[in-house]
Amino acid sequence: MACRRCPRLVAWRERVAVERRAAFSDQTYWGRPVAGFGDPQARIIVLGLAPAAHGGNRTGRVFTGDRSGDWLFAALWRAGLASQPQSVARDDGLTLRDCWVTAAVRCAPPANRPTPDERDRCSTWLAAELGLLERARVVVCLGGFAWDAALRLLDGVPRPRPRFAHGAELAHGGLRLLASYHVSQQNTFTGRLTEPMLDAVFARAVELAAG
Repeated sequence: MACRRCPRLVAWRERVAVERRAAFSDQTYWGRPVAGFGDPQARIIVLGLAPAAHGGNRTGRVFTGDRSGDWLFAALWRAGLASQPQSVARDDGLTLRDCWVTAAVRCAPPANRPTPDERDRCSTWLAAELGLLERARVVVCLGGFAWDAALRLLDGVPRPRPRFAHGAELAHGGLRLLASYHVSQQNTFTGRLTEPMLDAVFARAVELAAG
């Protein structure tokens, strides 16, 4: 995957890969778009915002090697959807069961803030990816940005447009959207998102996927 549709994102992902963070100065950064990964037969999809500059943009796997990923994969492990509670590298042995993890935007954005135009340019990749996951029944949207990105892929979304809120659900045909606050440090450090809150979301996702 070598998309260069978004000049701002291309410049940032490649700049970060060259300048690097001091703690990772001896590592070779991925510095390219980051695709989703997991179980191709997954019924549960986890949709995040975008790769972190020194997480997925470094390791080449979304949510891998950063604090947000620490929270996410620990929760997936507790829910029985991941083989281990931590992910630090693409070859660390992590496997997902009945779960696929991806992002609305495939390249690391400055300040973790993609623009709406960048989201829309990337939507064709997301739509193609979701189209391959034929057994998907639940999309867990981490944050309002992911919620909006998922809504934009659905035909016939009711008006007024369903608003993001932690725990919100939307049934659409055979698919169910389920919202959670993002696992960013801004939310986890402040207590806006707690482990029990996140566990409840994934327990609900497992319940809906099995129903």
